[in-house]
This record gives sequence, structure tokens and C-alpha cells, in this order.
Amino acid sequence: MSYLEYTVKFVPTGSRKLLYLNWPLALLLTATAGIGFLMLYSIAGGSYTPWAEPQIKRFAIGFAIMITIAMVPIWFWRSIAGVAYATSLILLIAVEFFGFVGMGAQRWIDLGFMRLQPSELMKVTLILMLAAYYDWLNPTLKSRLFWVIIPLLLIAFPVALVLRQPDLGTSILLLAAGGGLMFLAGVHWAYFAAVVASGFGLVTCVFKSRGTSWQLLEDYQYRRIDTFLNPASDPLGAGYHITQSKIALGSGGWTGRGFMQGTQSRLNFLPEKHTDFIFTTLAEEFGFIGAFSLLTLYTLIVLFCVVSALANKDRFSSLLTLGIALNFFLFFAVNMSMVMGLAPVVGVPLPLVSYGGSAMLVLMLAFGLIQSAHVHRPR
Repeated sequence: MSYLEYTVKFVPTGSRKLLYLNWPLALLLTATAGIGFLMLYSIAGGSYTPWAEPQIKRFAIGFAIMITIAMVPIWFWRSIAGVAYATSLILLIAVEFFGFVGMGAQRWIDLGFMRLQPSELMKVTLILMLAAYYDWLNPTLKSRLFWVIIPLLLIAFPVALVLRQPDLGTSILLLAAGGGLMFLAGVHWAYFAAVVASGFGLVTCVFKSRGTSWQLLEDYQYRRIDTFLNPASDPLGAGYHITQSKIALGSGGWTGRGFMQGTQSRLNFLPEKHTDFIFTTLAEEFGFIGAFSLLTLYTLIVLFCVVSALANKDRFSSLLTLGIALNFFLFFAVNMSMVMGLAPVVGVPLPLVSYGGSAMLVLMLAFGLIQSAHVHRPR
């Protein structure tokens, strides 16, 4: 920051920081989470248990975490980026040895009071690490091959560990978010063209390897791809999830069947209705208007983050905010595409709406970093 900025501009201190929080963003987060509470209440048949009540408590804790993180100067988060990334990496390795197995995947570590999913934490710490790296790196070197390999390795290590769990959805999100931040940092487009070309080659290898000794994906992941390409081929088996999801989406119409009147969820036709497929419950009960309203809230959250990033002259703060906004966008875009049959089912929850502890708390932690960047920018 220049001498003129030091003498003319100021950074809020003490309790005054609360006045400079991005309160519109906080209200949008609360409104989106409120829709989630409403749907969890409906899915449980008009009861706060077993899903709505714990989720409300988690959001309250998460909101407090967001405010607390926002009060800490952004330079502190930059200074511990490496430690945070290394800790997440160690936790991912620990999952291999001490992880709790649930629904066929080893993704959680049992802490006693909660089950932590380290891959959720890595979504934030990876962005934090890459933002700190490009803030440290001389801008003239960002497209040199050696300095491109380093962030690629930072992305590759957690992606490989998450794939071993196995968790294809989270690994794709990590890869896309990391690559997206590299693009936002100004890495030359030719590298991304090479990645796209390699992606086509990888897809070919994935299909060619099926049934061989060097098969690249698990059998259930291939079944998900088959189901995505032709759900009607096994409507009562592998295609059941997406078939019931489409029925729920279509039956909602413009205004929906009404609150707590959805037949697909109430009669238990809809699987994972409180987690990955909660969007279809919303669309069935509140129709196109309800679904579009939620999408509008998500879009506004992303827009407020982008505006905050563009107003911030600090490179680290700007990249961190844009990276988390991109991660958030990928979160809901993949989930909505999945339940509408536009993408294979990969087990990605709907942010702030789906039931889940790790995802909610880590997401609020991420928005706390955005708030810290917003509060501590020179004005």
C-alpha cells in the first residue's frame, strides 16, 4: 500500500469491525440456510427432529465462527495458509488409517463430539494456500512452467487422496476450484487448453479401462455413468435415484404441491431427500418459483463475493474471495445439475441447505475468511 493510502485510508479496528462486516452477505447466507431448515422440517413430517434442530444449531455455531474469523486480520490467515493446508493433508492421510466408513466410503474421522470430513476442510485450505502462493509469487513468473508445476502438485496431492476414499465428486470439485483459481491468478490460457485436451484423453482411458486389470474407476462409479447416459436402462436399480428425482421435479409445476405436500418425499420414493436430493423436495413442494428463488439467493451470494473481491486492492484477499466464491458456485451447480439429470450422481450436497455437519461448519468458516478480507481492506 502506498504512503498516500496509509495516510488517507484506514482499516477498522476493535469493535468497529462489526459495523464493516458484509451484512447483506450474512443476511443472504441466513436466508438460504432458513430454506434448508424449512425443507428439513417438511421432510421429517413436520418435526424439528431428527434433522432440522441439529442443523439450526450447526448454523448458529457456524455463524459465530464466521464472525470470529472476520474479526481476525487477513494477514494472519495469509501467514498460516501453509500450516492449514498441511494440517488438512495430514487429516486426509489419517483417514486412510483411522477413518470411519459410511455408505461404502472411508471419508470421516470420529472426533467424539462430531464426525469430521477432512475433504470438506481441504476445499477451503487449498484455496487459502493457492491464494497465498500467488500473492507471494512475482506476477511475471506466474506462467513459467516451473512455477505452474508447484500449484499443480498442491492440487494433485489432495485430489489423489480423496479419490482413494473413494469420493469422485469432491475430487472433481477440488480439481475445478484449484484450476479455476490458477486461471483467476492469470496463468496463461495455453495451460488450460492442454488440460482440456488431456481431459478428453483421460475420459477415453476411463472408458477403455473398464473391465480390465487397470480399471481407473470403481464399478459403482461406472454404473453411475451408465445411469447418467441412460437412466431408463435400470429404473428400479442404478437409475432409481435420478428417475424419482425427475418425477419430483416435474410434479412440482410452477407453484408446487404445497408445503409438506410432496408425495415423492412424504412416501419415501425420493432417496437421500435430506442431503443430496433436497433440491428436488423443494422443487416438488414450491415448484419452479421456489427453485428459482433459491437459485437467485445463490447467485446473489456469488455476486456479493465478486463485488467485494473487485473492491479489494490486496491480491491475496481478492484471490481468496474469488476462489471461495468459485468453490461455492461449483458446489450448488454440480448438485443441481446432478439431481436434474444433467450430470452423473456424484454425492455432492447442496450448500447451506442439505443436512450435514462438516459441510455447514466449513462453509461458514470459508465465508468468515471472505468477511475478514472485506472488513480489513483499506477504506
